[in-house]
Amino acid sequence: MSVDPMAYEAQFFGFTPQTCMLRVYIAFQDYLFEMMLVVERVILRKLNGFPDCKISPFQVRKSTEKFLLFMKEHFDKLFSKMEEVLLQLVLNIPKNVLLPEDKVHEQYPYSKEQFQALQDEIHQLQQQYRAEASAGQALRAELEEQKVVRAELEKILQWFDGLESICREHGTGNFKESFAFLTQNSKKLQAVLKDVEEKSKKIKKYDQSL
Repeated sequence: MSVDPMAYEAQFFGFTPQTCMLRVYIAFQDYLFEMMLVVERVILRKLNGFPDCKISPFQVRKSTEKFLLFMKEHFDKLFSKMEEVLLQLVLNIPKNVLLPEDKVHEQYPYSKEQFQALQDEIHQLQQQYRAEASAGQALRAELEEQKVVRAELEKILQWFDGLESICREHGTGNFKESFAFLTQNSKKLQAVLKDVEEKSKKIKKYDQSL
C-alpha cells in the first residue's frame, strides 16, 4: 500500500485512495477464499462418485490450501501493479488542479509568514476580548453592589429628612447644634448618593458598549 497520505484527494473524494484500494483488496481476497471453498466442495462431491478413489478429504484440503497460497501470491503481485496504476491515473489529482472550494486561496494567496502573523493577531484579539469580558463582568458586579449601597443611602436620607422635619416642628435651642450637624451630614450623604448615581450611569454605558 502507498504511504503517501494523499490528503488533497481525500478532500475531493471524501475518503483516502488508500482506504479505497484496501477495501478492494479485501473484497477480492474474500472472493478468492470463497471460490476455493466452492472448488473444494465440488472436488469432494466428485470424489464421492468414485468409491475406489484413495484420495482423502484431508489431502484435498491440503491441496486446496497450496493452490490458494499460489493464487494469493500471484494475486498480490497483480494487485500491487493495479494499485499503482489506479493511484497514479484514476485516484490522483494533478498538481496543477485546484478544487473549487480552494479558489479563494488562489485569489488571496498568503505566505507562511503572513498566515502566522494573522494567527498571532487572532490570538491577541481573543485575549483582548477575554480581558474586556472579564472587566465587564467585574463592572456589572460593582454595579450590583452600588445598587445595594444606593438603596441603603436612600433609607438613611429618608431618616434624616424625617428627623429634620421633626426638628423644625419641635426644635428648641438645645437641638440647634444637633440639627446643624445632622443637616451637614445629610448634605454629605446626598453628595455621596449623587456620585454613586453618576458612576452607575457610566458603568451602564460601558456595559452596553461591550
